[in-house]
Amino acid sequence: MAAAVFATVGAARTLPLVTDVVMTQQTGTRIVKITYNLADEAAIVTLGIETNGVAIPDSAVTRLSGDVCKLVNIGENKSIVWNAGADWPENLTQVAKARVTAWSVDAPPQVMVIDLTGGDSAANYPVTYYVSVEALPYGGVTNSIYKNSQLVMRKIPSGAFTMGEGTGSKQVILTTDFYVGVFQVTQGQWYNVMGSTRAAYFTDVASKMFRPMEQVSYHDIRENPATNTPINPNWPQFNEVGPASFMGRLRTKAGLSGFDLPTEAQWEYACRAGTDTCFNDDDADANVIGANGTGINAWLDALGRYKFNGGYIDGSTPPAAGCGPTYGTAIVGSYAPNDWDLYDMHGNVWEWCLDWYGSALGDVTVDPKGVVSGSNRTLRGGCWNSAASSCRSAHRNSDLPSALNSSRGFRLVRILP
Repeated sequence: MAAAVFATVGAARTLPLVTDVVMTQQTGTRIVKITYNLADEAAIVTLGIETNGVAIPDSAVTRLSGDVCKLVNIGENKSIVWNAGADWPENLTQVAKARVTAWSVDAPPQVMVIDLTGGDSAANYPVTYYVSVEALPYGGVTNSIYKNSQLVMRKIPSGAFTMGEGTGSKQVILTTDFYVGVFQVTQGQWYNVMGSTRAAYFTDVASKMFRPMEQVSYHDIRENPATNTPINPNWPQFNEVGPASFMGRLRTKAGLSGFDLPTEAQWEYACRAGTDTCFNDDDADANVIGANGTGINAWLDALGRYKFNGGYIDGSTPPAAGCGPTYGTAIVGSYAPNDWDLYDMHGNVWEWCLDWYGSALGDVTVDPKGVVSGSNRTLRGGCWNSAASSCRSAHRNSDLPSALNSSRGFRLVRILP
């Protein structure tokens, strides 16, 4: 393998700067070492490999170690080791190029992963970054590690969309990119951050760590979990979170600001992923809800767990506490994702949103935060005991922020600076 080229990527500026990229293959092996210099400011560094001027798939560049896939401080002779033999065993080439990319911390790569392996007693949670979900190690996002001890988030671009449906819809603009959890937060992820502070309803030993965390309140997630009470002031007057909450612990241990629940507008934007149909498969026929306008929907069957798609036994009998994932909640990622690689946006568990619930969406159309006060917080997405009509992209629900229910869970977002 011959050496190499460099690239720089950031915000509108030219910094940070990568120079002097050199790639060598260790004699008698398929281990490749890449060295480079990083100047001007710390940056998130990723690696791509080209042969004959064409980038090889992201899925073939995952066995990496060293100064890569994380925030790297400036300096010379930074080092990356790539196990090409393990990643790309079926291919042989004598000429290749390494593309070292430095991303500004304000404009990071598409995928972020928080490592929760250390559990609730860990001092910190390491954060890594990847150019796509295909670049994730361990065979990609479907590996169960990402449903338990690792938390994967996908960056969503800012943009405009039609929020709501029918006469109540409005054009909304979101001005800031943000990360969204690829999966609903699971029991395994919750316990790794919070310990056994809450007991879920669906506690089948073989599957519970990979199923959504439920029976957690809005207050548990972002305010005062010990007493299930609000902080004061709170959203939308104040975007801080309680230090002992899930969000508070995650912000501190990951060393990053911005982790929170999504606003209602962010949630619907992420759910739709550019679609304007009833469900996010973008099939116009999916606007037909089904039996009596409420019950069964064949298109929804492919997208999520709801009452008539395994939520209830034969669609009529509620599942027992502790049952396996055949009924009740499903293991996250069991259904098809939307076009932004987000799973279970329809069904499984209702997802808490930041906003107070109001009878109308309100007049604010740029980065809306919901009404200024209320008694209930908003829920979105439907759940395992919902009919199809309640799982629509635009459907709205609410509950007291102290409510604990086997159908209430959440999804993580992180707002970028």
